[in-house]
Amino acid sequence: MSKATFFSAAVIATTGLMATQTALAYEAGDFFVRGGIATVHPTSDSGRLAGQELDIADENGFTYGFGYLFTDKIGVELNRSEPFEHDLTLGSTDIGSVDRTPVNLLANYYPLGGTDSQVQPYAGVGVNYTTYSDEELSGLNIDDSWGAIGQVGVDFALTDYLLLNASVSYADVEADASLKGSNIGTADVDPVTVGGGVTLRF
Repeated sequence: MSKATFFSAAVIATTGLMATQTALAYEAGDFFVRGGIATVHPTSDSGRLAGQELDIADENGFTYGFGYLFTDKIGVELNRSEPFEHDLTLGSTDIGSVDRTPVNLLANYYPLGGTDSQVQPYAGVGVNYTTYSDEELSGLNIDDSWGAIGQVGVDFALTDYLLLNASVSYADVEADASLKGSNIGTADVDPVTVGGGVTLRF
């Protein structure tokens, strides 16, 4: 089990065992910051480069972000991560790694916002911008990309201001690749990201 998946499961289990109920109401005007660890699972079919199948390995990394609620139920969130260093395999050949750094801007919906509830689920949609750097294969260049992203998550209140968080997201990420200036195809990353951490609400 990955670190992020284990942490997310621990978040849910710990919250379920809490004996006291904390009153929590997401309200218009609230700010929050989030931080945690996530595991990224790129699609199993990552496309073909130079006529060969591309495989992009899973990776773990730290994520963080902040948000604001315009109403009790509608808010915005900007999040990103440290660079995920993915190992790359082309056909049966290891071609090194590449650093992938996603930045996401989402509109979130909180169905229980404005109510006193210890459990605050949310769902969001938005746009993903991904940069690529430090390609180890000499001459390989992967272009930055734009795509859509969706997420679902839940916050569990420990106090009025400290919450445990678990989330999963899917992003439509495709990036053109070139080798020594010649186009060699498109990498389909399409990552599913599973994470857990903490949320501070103020």
